[in-house]
Parts: sequence; C-alpha cells; structure tokens
Amino acid sequence: MIVEVDLSDTLKIIIGLTIPLLGTSLGSAMVFLLKNDMKLQLKKLLLGFASGIMIAASIWSLIIPSIEMAEEQGLIPWIPAAVGFFIGICFLLVLDSLLPHLHMDSDKPEGRPAEFKKPTMLFLAITIHNIPEGMALGIVFAGAMIEHSSVTMAGAMILAIGISIQNFPEGLIVSMPLMVNGFSKGKAFLYGFLSGVVEPIAAIITIMLTSLIVPLMPYFLAFAAGPMIYIVVEELIPESQLGKHSNIGTIGVALGFVLMLILEVALG
Repeated sequence: MIVEVDLSDTLKIIIGLTIPLLGTSLGSAMVFLLKNDMKLQLKKLLLGFASGIMIAASIWSLIIPSIEMAEEQGLIPWIPAAVGFFIGICFLLVLDSLLPHLHMDSDKPEGRPAEFKKPTMLFLAITIHNIPEGMALGIVFAGAMIEHSSVTMAGAMILAIGISIQNFPEGLIVSMPLMVNGFSKGKAFLYGFLSGVVEPIAAIITIMLTSLIVPLMPYFLAFAAGPMIYIVVEELIPESQLGKHSNIGTIGVALGFVLMLILEVALG
C-alpha cells in the first residue's frame, strides 16, 4: 500500500524534520557564548532532562500509538509493541557494538577498533544516537499520513518539538568537549550541527520505507522506541548519576518527562 501525500502534509513534514535540527544547531551554537566547559551540575541536569523527554516520547508518541494501531488492525495489541520494541533494542545494541565511538566521560572507545582521535569518536557517539531519533520521527510522520490512523500529524509535530528540546542540550554537550579538546569554536559548532543532520536524513529514508508497508506500522512504531530507551538506559542516565550531584540528574529526568507529558496532553 502506497500512502499519498498532499502538499499541506509535505510542508508539515518538512517543518517537522527541520525543528529537531534547529534544536541541535542552537545548542551547538552555545560554544560561541561559553568560554569553558559546562559545570558538572549543568551537564547532569541536561543529561537527565534529555532522558526524561526521550522516555516520555517513547511511551506517548510510539508505544501507545503502536498498541492502538494494532487494535485497529484486529491484532493482539501487545504483540507488535513487544516484538517491535525488543527488535529496536537489539538493533541499537548491534550498532553500538560495531561502530567505533566514545562516550563523554570515558577514555575507553567502544565498538570495533579504529584509529580515530577522541573528538571524532565523541562526534560518532552522538551521531549514532541521532539515527534512531530520526527513525522515530520518520515512522511517526509516516503513520500520521495513513488514513484512520491513531497517529496524528499533531502528535508527530509534538514529537518533533520534544526531540528538538532534547537536542538543544545534546548539541551543547557534543560541541563543548570538542572545543575543550582543541577545536576552534567554528569547527566545534560545525561538528555539532553535522551530528544533527543525520536525523532528517534518517527520517526521510524511514518515511519512504514505512509508508510502503502500512500493515507493519505498529511494529515500526515500537521498534523506534527501542533505540531511544536503549540510549537512556545505557548512557544518559548512568552518566547523569555518576559521581557527585546525581540528584540533579534525577530532577532533570522529572522535568523532561513532565514537559513532554504536558506537550502531549495539551497539544495532542
């Protein structure tokens, strides 16, 4: 089944895919205003905040619509959600194991061995994380284009806004270490911006694929939630809880979760 897209939907999709990149760009641009690396408390707050948004977005924008769409198709509701979510977790687990990258507060690279410098490895880590976010956007927008779908264009735009808010601290978090490690402010900003470019690219590819396979949409929605939760559990929350001021990271999770909840209920 091929989904037809009118011009108004096309414009909304273009705007929706641009919003998250704008968030990353604005966060990366903070290197022009800050002289030194972020304070530990701020970094933990931002990591927790991003975690809260991603958890809430995974539930309201992906898992719940997956269950509702499965019910509409006459399927056992929990099967697509459970299967898709588990496959999504495994997908990023494999990606994380194969691609070389380095986490912010670590000196030990992960993935396959590669002769990359530390700033490049940091860039790759954030880029890997942005791929599933782009996929999630693409899947939700593809679902919104389906008639009689439980996924709405308003819900897709809310997810785009939520990811954009989450991308602001993420852009800052990737650009500041690059500047501290010797990159010029312009180059640090460029790397932060480029790490966000993969999101709309991944979203466009996903829209093209998932819009052709409508019956599998409940699986795809849950699949997109898997990598997002993987990132939260594997990296964001552990890094926000490491060492001192862990309570600030917890407050950040609550703030991000509540903000996304409000967006979903008030605008959805």
